[in-house]
Amino acid sequence: MVKSCLIIYDNIDISKFPKLIAFFEKNREKSKILTKSEIDRSLSSADDKEFLMIKVGLILGIAGACRTDELVNLTVGDIEDVGFSLIVKIPNTKTKTPRIFGTDMGNMLELFRKYLSFRSSPQQENVVRSQLARIIPWKKFLSVVASYLKLPDVACYTGHCLRRSSSTLLADAGVDTTLKRHAG
Repeated sequence: MVKSCLIIYDNIDISKFPKLIAFFEKNREKSKILTKSEIDRSLSSADDKEFLMIKVGLILGIAGACRTDELVNLTVGDIEDVGFSLIVKIPNTKTKTPRIFGTDMGNMLELFRKYLSFRSSPQQENVVRSQLARIIPWKKFLSVVASYLKLPDVACYTGHCLRRSSSTLLADAGVDTTLKRHAG
């Protein structure tokens, strides 16, 4: 939704023009979603040397319905490996309510452990840094995934794609009342 205090031109506050806000909302292009098969394909076929950080971000983002700024602020210390699953704490959220979620999505544990080994090894840290340099800003990292998968309209895979994809996957699985709590 357009914020009520948004100023778009020459110091004009558009909150005084509800029809204009409705027009913008109606015509705003929504972020596309990634399907389960697209997520699985990117996780299984993308090369870890080039896409490991993106894979970890994708899985954490989908599992926790994360906003891209939540991923940016996430530290390795916010993720606990409990052997069979990961427990992820999102301390800083838009709603100021910290979230905790667990994930055992596919090969997430293996990918996360591999990512940790890259982070702890000085020679492998360069691999992570090169990935960081290529995909910053994080808001565009989903367009990198879409481009890899050769999906149309790559620019439409925005930061909101994680939350939309996560909610869609849950709804398709038959989850109903917990959907709102899942996304915070």
